[in-house]
Amino acid sequence: MSEAEQPTIAVTIVEDDTSLRSIYADWIEKADGFRLVSQYGDGQQAYESIPQDKPDVALMDINLPGRNGVECVRELKLKLPRIQFVMITVYEDSDRIFKALEAGATGYLLKQTPRDELLASLREVYNGGSPMSSGIARKVVQCFRKPAAEAPQNELSQLSKREEEVLELLAQGYLYKEISSELELSKHTVDTYLRRIYEKLHVHSRAQATAIYTQLKPPKSALRSRG
Repeated sequence: MSEAEQPTIAVTIVEDDTSLRSIYADWIEKADGFRLVSQYGDGQQAYESIPQDKPDVALMDINLPGRNGVECVRELKLKLPRIQFVMITVYEDSDRIFKALEAGATGYLLKQTPRDELLASLREVYNGGSPMSSGIARKVVQCFRKPAAEAPQNELSQLSKREEEVLELLAQGYLYKEISSELELSKHTVDTYLRRIYEKLHVHSRAQATAIYTQLKPPKSALRSRG
């Protein structure tokens, strides 16, 4: 798909720091392929208004007045599973990461993330990825290592053969578009398989799904190589 054919990504910003919120808004408004649909300075207002805004992606601060970001994500994700939430925070500790992703966040970025990286992350999450700032991905694996190891062995048996093939490639680090090409499936079909995988494994992100897969069924040497 050419750049001209790329869909416009509707974004909502939820950040109580007025200056930082203004910076993010400026970045998004001036970037090709994005549309800023709303911005809020407190969690309660965001919680009440986002269902009407219907963004594709919401940048959500963790510490918010009125209702914190994790609570917002947990409650909004139940009502609006289509919206992808990316947490923006100054915190890198495992407990906050775990709680945010457990609530349904798909990405986790630090507030000092540069403009180009932040915009690329919004595109990635829109396309089915799970963007995380450098260093956080390792912490995520550590967060979910214990739950993954304790997961029942029959969890993977719930997956269809095709779903397991998709998850296998995901665990090897393939991008969603590469999975689509490798398995000769449309992007929409890959997205559908991924949603089903997440539901069957009771997870909310790529990181959780791959952690479970690698713990319960480590990749074999005979599996595809990215060459």
